Amino acid sequence: MTDPFESIESLQAALADERYFADRAIATTVFLGQRLGKPLFLEGEAGVGKTEIAKVLAALLNTRLIRLQCYEGLDASHALYEWNYPKQLLRIKMGEGSPGAADLGREIFSEEYLIRRPLLDAITPNGAAPPVLLIDEIDRADEEFEAFLLEVLSDFQVTIPELGTIRAAQPPLVVLTSNRTREINDALKRRCLYLWVPYPSFERELEILRAKVPGLDEALARQICGFMQLVRERDFYKRPGVAESIDWGRALVALHRDALDPTIVEETLGAVFKYNDDIEAVRAAGIGTLLEAAGVAG
Repeated sequence: MTDPFESIESLQAALADERYFADRAIATTVFLGQRLGKPLFLEGEAGVGKTEIAKVLAALLNTRLIRLQCYEGLDASHALYEWNYPKQLLRIKMGEGSPGAADLGREIFSEEYLIRRPLLDAITPNGAAPPVLLIDEIDRADEEFEAFLLEVLSDFQVTIPELGTIRAAQPPLVVLTSNRTREINDALKRRCLYLWVPYPSFERELEILRAKVPGLDEALARQICGFMQLVRERDFYKRPGVAESIDWGRALVALHRDALDPTIVEETLGAVFKYNDDIEAVRAAGIGTLLEAAGVAG
């Protein structure tokens, strides 16, 4: 089997085989991240395919994808490890009065009672190929968690007082994503290879729709791409990403449509926009006017 990381060109081809169509900049950054063993920091609008990169890499490397979904208030215990307290308490109750009760303290803080969260799971040696660790939407977490994460990613090791230090035999391939709802600390960014993932060009998005939406009429696919390119230039609260283009294409296929017109756009706006203010803005601009500006006969 050909190594997908033999060259940037072979990586682009391998990504395309997995139905991820990466431009040269994306392929180069992913290639270097794997070769240099550096985390990838992917920033861009929601729905442009940042998370998908991690999923495709796991498939290419034939390894596990471990995902840590970030959120406000995320702390080390939920990201790294915690003890299985109910199981520990049950063991203590079962051991009360038994001759080995004195050794219970050591037993209940053993591997058997440890719950591995994504970060610890990703660096635990298990004989298999190193996983892909996806730290998704890091901008949703707090700055304190960023500092903790920087420490973990610097050494790929963790010290658990009761068990000692656990270190990765081979570091995982780390992918961090951010929708840029806030700025991320420079120290964390410096640890990574940075890449801004933009909205795709018309031709790239058309390629994606052809691959991701079976049965989509070619002319309709072009109309969708033209409409999306136009509305992304407008001032909406949440501009539609590639994910919305795919959803819209699938919705139109389900409705047996082969062309856009004001009526069908009105009926399916919920597949494109996720905020009512944006939907009302489209209506105020005039759906027919937008279709005409996008080069679609309405």
